[in-house]
Amino acid sequence: MANKKKVVVLTGAGMSAESGLKTFRDSNGLWEGHDVMQVASPQGFARDPELVLEFYNQRRRQLLEVLPNDGHKALVRLEEHYDVSIVTQNIDNLHEQAGSSHVVHLHGELFKVRSTVNESHILDWKKDLVLGDLDENGHQLRPHIVWFGEMVPMLETAAYITQKADALIIIGTSMQVYPAASLIHYVASGTPIYFVDPKPSINPSDFRNLTVISSTAVEGVPNLVSELLGKAL
Repeated sequence: MANKKKVVVLTGAGMSAESGLKTFRDSNGLWEGHDVMQVASPQGFARDPELVLEFYNQRRRQLLEVLPNDGHKALVRLEEHYDVSIVTQNIDNLHEQAGSSHVVHLHGELFKVRSTVNESHILDWKKDLVLGDLDENGHQLRPHIVWFGEMVPMLETAAYITQKADALIIIGTSMQVYPAASLIHYVASGTPIYFVDPKPSINPSDFRNLTVISSTAVEGVPNLVSELLGKAL
C-alpha cells in the first residue's frame, strides 16, 4: 500500500467559534472591561493573578459545555485517506474530542496547567485553578497557555510538519497573528493551499495554487473534505 499523502491543517478561532466558544479577543479587544494584556501576559499574571486565573476558569467551564462541530468532524474523515496533522492556535480540545489523532497546540491547552517555576511540570486539569494550587515542590500552578511575549515552544515542531505537507488547509484564522501566520511560508513551492474563512484576509495573488473558500468552518470544511476524498492530490 502506498504511503498516504500528507495534509497539514492550520486552525484558528473561527474553527471553534461555531461550537459556541467565545473568542476572548473581540473587536474591541476587551474581556469584561479588561484589556487582553491584563489577562494574557506574564505581566498581567504578576499584577493580578486572581483575575487571570478566573479568566481561564471561565473559559475552562465553557469548554466543558460545548461539542465539536461539523468542521471538526470532517477533518477526522480526512484521515481515512490522508496522513493528517492539525496545527491549531486554539487552546480547546475540540479536535481531540472529535477524534483527530495528531494535533499540535501552538498556544497551549486549556485543560492543562503547569508549574510557574518548572515549565516541564504539566498536569491535566479540568476544574477551576486558584491561588494556592501548587505543584509538588510548593510552587503556584498557572494555565498551560502561551501568553503574549512568551516563546512558542511547539513552533519548531509545527514548521517541521508543515514543510512535509502535500497540501495545506487553513481554517478560521486571520493569518495576522505571528509566529503562527508564518507557517504558510514553510510549505514547498507549488503545494496546494486551501483557505477557509467567511472573511478571507489573504491575497490570492501572493501564493501559487491557492484556493480561497469564503465560508464558515461548519459549511466549508465538510465540502472541502468531500472534494479531497474524491480525488488524489
